[in-house]
Amino acid sequence: MGKFLKKAFKSVFSLERMFGFALLSAFVVTYHFNPYPVQYLQLKTFDYYQQLKPRPIPPPDQQPVVIIDLDELSLAEIGQWPWPRKILAQLVQNATQMGVAQIAFDVVFAEPDRMNPSSIIAALDGIDDETRRRLEQLKGGDALFAEAIKKSRVVLGQAGYWEDIETKPSPPVSSSVAFLKQGEGVDPKRFLPEFRSLVRNVAEIEPVAAGRGIFSLVPEPDGIVRRVPTMFLHKDQFYPSLSVEMLRVAFNRPTTLVRANAAGITEMAITKDIKIPTDSNGRVYPYFSKSDKSKYIPAKDILNGTVDPKKLAGKLSIVGTSAVGLLDIRAVPTEPVIPGVEVHVQLIESALHKAYLSRPNYFRVAEMALLLGGGLLMIWLVPFIGAKWTAILFFTIAGGAAGTSWHFFTNERLLFDAGFAIISIMVLYMFLTYTSYAREEAQRRQVRSAFAHYLSPAMVEKLAEDPTQLKLGGEMRNMTVLFCDVRGFTTISELYDAQGLTKLINRLLTPLTGIILKRLGTVDKYIGDCIMAFWNAPLDDQDHGRNACRAALEMDVAMKAFDKLVEAEAKAENRKHVHLKIGTGVNSGDIVVGNMGSDQRFDYSVLGDNVNLASRLEGQCKTYGVDIVVGENTAVKAPDFGLLEADVIKVKGKTAAVRIYALLGDETVAVKPEFIDLKKQHDDMLAAYRAQKWDLARMKLQTARGKMNGHNLGDLYELYEERIADFEKNPPPPDWDGVFVATTK
Repeated sequence: MGKFLKKAFKSVFSLERMFGFALLSAFVVTYHFNPYPVQYLQLKTFDYYQQLKPRPIPPPDQQPVVIIDLDELSLAEIGQWPWPRKILAQLVQNATQMGVAQIAFDVVFAEPDRMNPSSIIAALDGIDDETRRRLEQLKGGDALFAEAIKKSRVVLGQAGYWEDIETKPSPPVSSSVAFLKQGEGVDPKRFLPEFRSLVRNVAEIEPVAAGRGIFSLVPEPDGIVRRVPTMFLHKDQFYPSLSVEMLRVAFNRPTTLVRANAAGITEMAITKDIKIPTDSNGRVYPYFSKSDKSKYIPAKDILNGTVDPKKLAGKLSIVGTSAVGLLDIRAVPTEPVIPGVEVHVQLIESALHKAYLSRPNYFRVAEMALLLGGGLLMIWLVPFIGAKWTAILFFTIAGGAAGTSWHFFTNERLLFDAGFAIISIMVLYMFLTYTSYAREEAQRRQVRSAFAHYLSPAMVEKLAEDPTQLKLGGEMRNMTVLFCDVRGFTTISELYDAQGLTKLINRLLTPLTGIILKRLGTVDKYIGDCIMAFWNAPLDDQDHGRNACRAALEMDVAMKAFDKLVEAEAKAENRKHVHLKIGTGVNSGDIVVGNMGSDQRFDYSVLGDNVNLASRLEGQCKTYGVDIVVGENTAVKAPDFGLLEADVIKVKGKTAAVRIYALLGDETVAVKPEFIDLKKQHDDMLAAYRAQKWDLARMKLQTARGKMNGHNLGDLYELYEERIADFEKNPPPPDWDGVFVATTK
């Protein structure tokens, strides 16, 4: 027992334990400062809870709020927004007559009605005095709208902006917010979101409304609305949100009582029975339901009087829009796309049905305790009882914490975040398990390290000259990479047995490899019937792009000669012959080159995005029916070669478009008059194609086809002919950029 205690005491101060304590301390500090990645994890967890169990949609007879929807059909029938205020006045009158308890506007009327007589007079030139006098006697739309508002209970919307914008003066409006400060020196202003500018309604209508509220929402950085502010600050004055103001007016309260202490805002009280808990910044967590289309009543139906009054009688209503063109579209935890007006509706429903979510401040203490307790258990027990038994303990802690979090949400509507603590404890477990394993593995490596590196015979001579290369590492260089692959090799392989196929491959690869080496290239590897090679490493080659292009052209010539030889042999032996062809992709760019692999075995190779692109270009030879496809970077390095632009494509695995070229010859081909003529017709065809001038493109294509002069371009022009025919039937959008998205490698 004494030895055990001594060993336990010494192990507390072991290096891996010290690292474990340091890592746990870092997690605690991170949780305390709560950076956005931690918040994001937390919010996504709560999103997932609401997706699994959204708030039930109340039945129609228990829905307190309806949406008077400025939908697409209403806009089509009444006209584009904004509607004349006379129509809005009629909308308010009709809704009031149908028994609606309150009307709120999720829009702001910041400009005078364009149908006011004064606006019409200013817009008309040469108007006579009699017409002017008669127009001046007419009552304006704003006046009619104000009269309708006076006869109803209307809450007008206001819009806040984070930046300074020019706004027209509006009459000051007294605040409907009162604070109950719990403690000395409490300053609620420092906790509230503050707008630098506030857009109000025109002076003729704003003072006559029963209430005014800010309808602006504040999404999280990922664009999702989760927490809805109940109050805002502007020029040291408090302004309620639209939904809170609607509740105040609905219950005939002169003010909304807000409780605040030294830690921030704690509660928003409308009445004694309706108290909404908030976070320290005055934000509410609505318990979101799925979107309910039965809440939406088209505005045109109210104007036409065709809606059933029972849908409006005794209910609060908000005039908002679901029309995509009016750009009031939001995302909430339960829906990726939802009209912004419904966020206000869901907050009111949550408050009236007391189905809001809350996150008490003491939960942070509990979450910190979970993190510290679980972390210390891992640091203490992993070295003692091993990874297996500690894993059981970890899953017990994680399962219990996750279950507790879910219980709080489903039964108490409380948001307890176990995710950060669980992930932190898991990282500690993995780190401590790995360090224990690494310590034991280091002891084994001491015995075999002298022999392990000899597993790569290809490196022996190089290492004998410079043993310092016996390490992993690489450098970034501007290089050119070539991929060459035999077309239809599966069909060819069916004609040979294993020995014959091996012999054929060796005969094929030998001359191709010789050409690469002659042109200063390095053969990286053979992948079956494919060759991968690169230029400008390990030896410098300033002309690597041109050398790679020359190698590709010479390999194509060598392959055609080899095919004729094999065909003659097959004919002499009375065997079936399948023509041997190669497709070659060439690309240049910044590439990592060096010793790649593991400490036990590595090879001198290349990797990077430009390497992958070269491989994809080789695959596009089949698509475009040409023998050699080169990337734009390589074409820049060999501008005097015989190059024809093939397309602008997004190859599989890349999001950016690249321009690709068919390589038809070297500089001697490029200066021939027939090639110059072909290139002009070809470029004209592409220009007409991208300008969507299909008839001109087809004419230029036919002209270019007649000037191929032996170049292998028939399949390429057939491809464009098919595309043109397809686009004539199914035209691309006006902003089409001509980019083709490749779906195959």
